[in-house]
Amino acid sequence: MASETEDGTVALRELITRARVVLWDFDGPICRLFARHSAELVADGLVEWLEGRGLHGLLTEPERESLDPHAVLRAVDRRHPGSDLVAELEERLTQEELKAAASAMPTAWADPLIRTWTAVGTRLAITTNNSPRVVGTYLESRGLTGCFAPHVYGRTQDLHLLKPHPHCLHRALRATGSAPDTALMIGDTPSDFLAAQEAGVPFLGYARNERKEKLLKDAGATTVVGSLGEVLEAVRLAS
Repeated sequence: MASETEDGTVALRELITRARVVLWDFDGPICRLFARHSAELVADGLVEWLEGRGLHGLLTEPERESLDPHAVLRAVDRRHPGSDLVAELEERLTQEELKAAASAMPTAWADPLIRTWTAVGTRLAITTNNSPRVVGTYLESRGLTGCFAPHVYGRTQDLHLLKPHPHCLHRALRATGSAPDTALMIGDTPSDFLAAQEAGVPFLGYARNERKEKLLKDAGATTVVGSLGEVLEAVRLAS
């Protein structure tokens, strides 16, 4: 009987062999955006900004205590969709993400994997809830812009279309002329998996720790790696 490790290796190779376009989440698989610029402090800053404008009651207590800036942004958008308030809050988040991009920590093996996949002719795109301006800034700093351009699909003013909605995946598939079953998404959160599932795109989970792995597997992800080095090796073997 094959071991779980052997089964996982076979599943990984099958995913890679079938993929003609790879859709990457940004914060997690490519880099740790808030490695040195705390996401928790950014979320607190957004809450404080709202309170400074007399909008303390706009958020519930759990929302005010959220450690996720995107959760704060979504909460405001649910109550005032398309408003100037949401646009201003989104811009404040973008500015914080841009600060974070300057000190973001590259995910181990991400850069060589991106370059290797590009070299063997696989098309790459980014499908993220972060601002595309932030993604562009980071990719340029790493010399990776050409591996993805122009296929960066990030946060828009339509915040209800953030993942787990598959909108950004659909945009990437349309732009690259790809059928869902010829694509592969790499993500590190349940919302990535759910978006890929909804879009009909095969999914590869990346989990840098056991907590992340459990969240992905509890959501339904079946193939999860703890290092992109495993993926790089599989790509080289398949080339």
